Amino acid sequence: MKWVKRVIIIFVVLIVLIVLGVFLSLDAIVKKSVEKVGPAITKVEVKLGAAHISPMSGSGELKKFFVGNPEGYKTGSAIQVGSVGVSVVPKSVFGDKVIIRYVKVEAPEITFEGSLAGNNISKILANVRGTQDKKPETKEEAKAQSRKLQVDDFLITNAKVHVSASVLGGQSATLTLPEIHLSNLGQGPEGITPAELSTKVMDLVTSETLKAVTSSLENMGKGAVGIIKNAGTNTVDKLQKGVGDFFKKK
Repeated sequence: MKWVKRVIIIFVVLIVLIVLGVFLSLDAIVKKSVEKVGPAITKVEVKLGAAHISPMSGSGELKKFFVGNPEGYKTGSAIQVGSVGVSVVPKSVFGDKVIIRYVKVEAPEITFEGSLAGNNISKILANVRGTQDKKPETKEEAKAQSRKLQVDDFLITNAKVHVSASVLGGQSATLTLPEIHLSNLGQGPEGITPAELSTKVMDLVTSETLKAVTSSLENMGKGAVGIIKNAGTNTVDKLQKGVGDFFKKK
């Protein structure tokens, strides 16, 4: 029965090699998932330069994360991130629920194009919400709505918003967002889907971006009022009314 033992040993070795090969290809799996499921959720181009995940510890880094703009917007991107720190439980990648220990998004560059009433960031949020709510039409959309995740900690720090000149009356500006922190997502057996996670993150990013742009516009309005105070009461009243009307249209 030696041949039986040999067959079993060969079979076990093959299984080990296959599993090892899959673990060692975590980088490719992550990159492919981001570039397939990302566009299905956001309805815009999503690219990832590279992923480096340790098959042993599960810790690693995603490099050059890129989110494009919806149709009709002209700036080069909506969001770009040089580096995203991640940590996953390696064996969970092949289970029913992927357990992500943390995601740390450092210094994302957000480009705001449009107006408070209609802009590229709000449009992406609407796209994400639409993906979450509608019946999936593609394999990627089905994954976005069904894959189970658990995210213990999600942090965005040092985010910058580049506001296009058309929004601020010909003046460009770079604004800073406060820290965005989410924790204990998908702790239950049902987890959280990629679409649900994207909705939560984009909802906060959009909210903080709009707050920052609104505050900048308000400060510009106050500055303009101060500059022309000597021009007469009627002029100041008209300017204040114009600024007030602008914000009523949001």
